[in-house]
Amino acid sequence: MVNLSFHLDDLRVFCVAARRASFAATAQELGASPAYVSKRIAILEEALGVRLFHRTARRVSVTEEGEAVYRQAQQVLEGVDRMAETVAAGREAPRGLLRISTGFRLGRRHVAPVLSLLSKRYPELDVWLEVVDRRVDLIAEDIDIDIRVGEVQEPHLVAHRIAPAFRGLYAAPAYLERHGHPRTLADLAQHECLVLRERDLAFGVWRLTGPNGLETVKVSGALASNNADIVRVWAREGLGLVMASDWDVAANLAAGELVRVLPAWSQPADVWGVTPVRSSQSAKVRVCLAFLQEQLTQGPHALGT
Repeated sequence: MVNLSFHLDDLRVFCVAARRASFAATAQELGASPAYVSKRIAILEEALGVRLFHRTARRVSVTEEGEAVYRQAQQVLEGVDRMAETVAAGREAPRGLLRISTGFRLGRRHVAPVLSLLSKRYPELDVWLEVVDRRVDLIAEDIDIDIRVGEVQEPHLVAHRIAPAFRGLYAAPAYLERHGHPRTLADLAQHECLVLRERDLAFGVWRLTGPNGLETVKVSGALASNNADIVRVWAREGLGLVMASDWDVAANLAAGELVRVLPAWSQPADVWGVTPVRSSQSAKVRVCLAFLQEQLTQGPHALGT
């Protein structure tokens, strides 16, 4: 007979460890020690009578039995969370853990300050913000909301529009004085273009909509980066043309450091909150999405400020 003398917290620790494939990373995420994580996993293994992980010096991997337990544990925890939300439906304040992911610049400049305000308004919410330079797998990584720029193409996800935005082309006046203004999108092939590797854009390929509809141009230049701050500094220093979100260069435009180039061409780049279907009706997710929409369109941390 299986001894079920373990806690729901043990299942939560196990699910994080299975996703992270590292007890150290799990401890860091949970704000605990690796020894605590190892102890809770050991208690769960003893209670279930199975080995959940293959352990090596550097990482752990889930066993076949662990995969089965992981699937069941996720269902149990989701059921408990749904039950808690049902019980708390009449309450005004949302509660529980909310896991959010987004890109570096949007996260640092706008999302993080808004989540700080959210936490103050709803102190029973626990917020985890994951800032990454890649497209996350919301289901596999157990993310409630991915805040992203641009179109949402995955049919199994639910997209919630947070704020309108677009990407345009920009350059410093000094660059345009030296190299002239491009007149058509095809002219960009003859210019120094500062290419940014973003998690939702094809590297070195710019797709914009203009007078003739959607057009694509292959661009290149001597400088490229995966960091938007670096690329924007290069553009400000007159080293090339950059494609960027309007909110990302608003301060540079106001200061005269950059000017819009080819204003008839742009790329849709609205900000979306993307959720798995299972999370889309969650009270805490709905509250967070509404708060983000409010703050990023008209609050002190609104896009473009």
